[in-house]
Amino acid sequence: MTDTNATRCGYVAIVGRPNVGKSTLLNHILGQKLAITSRKPQTTRHNMLGIKTEGDVQAIYVDTPGMHKGGEKALNRYMNKTASAALKDVDVVIFVADRTKWTDEDQMVPERVQYVTGPLTVALTKPDPIQAQSALIPSPRDFQDKLP
Repeated sequence: MTDTNATRCGYVAIVGRPNVGKSTLLNHILGQKLAITSRKPQTTRHNMLGIKTEGDVQAIYVDTPGMHKGGEKALNRYMNKTASAALKDVDVVIFVADRTKWTDEDQMVPERVQYVTGPLTVALTKPDPIQAQSALIPSPRDFQDKLP
C-alpha cells in the first residue's frame, strides 16, 4: 500500500459535564439522530459509538455520559467511571462546554483528560448570536488558562 492509498481510522471521545450538548454534537457530526437528546441531565448513561467515514478517513466517536460531582449514588459513580474509561484508548478528545457559564463540573473534565496523549479540541455550545467576543463566558483565552 502506498501513501496515496493509505487509510486512517481513529477514536474521538466527546466529553463534558451533563446536559452540555455532547449527544447533540454527535448527532450533528454524523448527520443523523443516533444519540438521544433531552433537556433532562444525564440522559446518556452508557458510552455510545457513532462512525463517520469520509473518503479514506474514518472516525469512531464515543459519546460519553456527563462527568459530574456527586458519587453518593451508585448510578452516578458508574456514569463517571464509564466516561473516564472512554478516555483510555482514544486518539482525540472533544471537550464540550457551555459558553455561557463555567462550573465545578466543567473544571473536572480538563483534570481527567490531561493524561490523554492525543490532541484536545474545545467545542463551545449555545452558539446564539454573539454581539462581541467578550460576551463569551468563558472566552477561548480563558480556556487555555483552565486547561492543564
